[in-house]
Amino acid sequence: MNETNNLIFVSIAAYRDPQLIPTIEDCIVKARHPERLRFGICWQHDPQSDTLPLRNDDCFRILAIDWRESRGACWARSEVMKLWRGEDWFLQVDSHCRFAWEWDAKLIDEMRQTESSKPILSTYAAPFTPGGDEVLVEGPLQMAFQGFTEDGIPHMKPMAIADWRSLTKPRRARFLSAGFLFAQGGFVDEIGYDSELYFLGEEAAMTLRAFTSGYDLFHPGETIVWHDYGRPRAPKHWGDHVEENHEGRSWRELDLRSRDKVRRLLAGQPVESYGLGSARSLEDYEAYAGLSLKLRKAQDYTVRCGEPPNPEAAIDWTGEIFPWMVRITFDRGALPVAAFDDPELWYVGVQDADHVEIYRQDVPSSELTSLRTSEPKIVLVCEFESGSVPASWTVWPVSRSLGWLSRIEGTLGDEDYTIVVDDNTE
Repeated sequence: MNETNNLIFVSIAAYRDPQLIPTIEDCIVKARHPERLRFGICWQHDPQSDTLPLRNDDCFRILAIDWRESRGACWARSEVMKLWRGEDWFLQVDSHCRFAWEWDAKLIDEMRQTESSKPILSTYAAPFTPGGDEVLVEGPLQMAFQGFTEDGIPHMKPMAIADWRSLTKPRRARFLSAGFLFAQGGFVDEIGYDSELYFLGEEAAMTLRAFTSGYDLFHPGETIVWHDYGRPRAPKHWGDHVEENHEGRSWRELDLRSRDKVRRLLAGQPVESYGLGSARSLEDYEAYAGLSLKLRKAQDYTVRCGEPPNPEAAIDWTGEIFPWMVRITFDRGALPVAAFDDPELWYVGVQDADHVEIYRQDVPSSELTSLRTSEPKIVLVCEFESGSVPASWTVWPVSRSLGWLSRIEGTLGDEDYTIVVDDNTE
């Protein structure tokens, strides 16, 4: 990697976010070389009421956009990239983050440790909650495969790197995160950001485009960035841009067009812009990650979040991945009352005999209303694909006002699960 200016371009897309200034301040204070930072900010705000106490010069390049004109996070990130002026390094983060001390030097050191000519460091940032007593817990996360959406788009979940203290170099990754990505500056010209994408599939598309363009994917070996995932009162683009508000194009319209493009990309079909690279093939990625995008299946090594590249698998490995239906049954009284009266979501997980999570779903409150009955037994049905036999389950509710509540666990008997047989015949 050739360094010429050591400058870091920090890309931030901020949508009506009061945490923007604290994020920038923390980024500057924690850097070893704050004089080398150059910020590109797409500030989507209300021109009638918001102010931004930052000078608009070479250090702070600001695109001030009326939030009503916004077309979503991917569009905003694409706009920020237009502010890049050849800085050696590119960092993309969200506008509600905190940073490790000397984060800039640590990222550059880890890039060298990869021994790759085209590395990317990326992961889901560790969680924190803004406030007077902000706790930044150590322990880096990796991006684990969670499943496929109804559209066939892979989606991911955060998972701790258990042995992170013993790592001597960054761990290889299967996926990239949009909320924390560090690359050489040339990433901006070579990969760019597809403004036509909206939300779902953004990270899968970026992963494929970077990998097939010859980039090597890594997770940082220590926690570099923390992210505020809660934000219950923060305005969201999809909350503002609905049909009844008549604020430009609705988010649903943007999302539908976006998902269609991502589906075509995952199928290896040509797209009008921001397609796959030519250094590696889609099949190369599937072998590396242990996925079949066409059949929507994942190898057990992938589900267990083993470090890629995956071991060589049999040509017919997808035939060993079966569709399961699992029924989780428990007494209503086993959960706190707040799990029913004040739910934010329920985490529902299924594990195999080695206690490895083979299925997870975060059930939102909107889907829990049917459980607010007087029935003494609760039955949850889970459908997923796995090469492992389900053995146990976990239900862990989250309350809006109380946070994580006590969880319950149980084992599965033979009568609690079955392989789903496709009865459709020609």
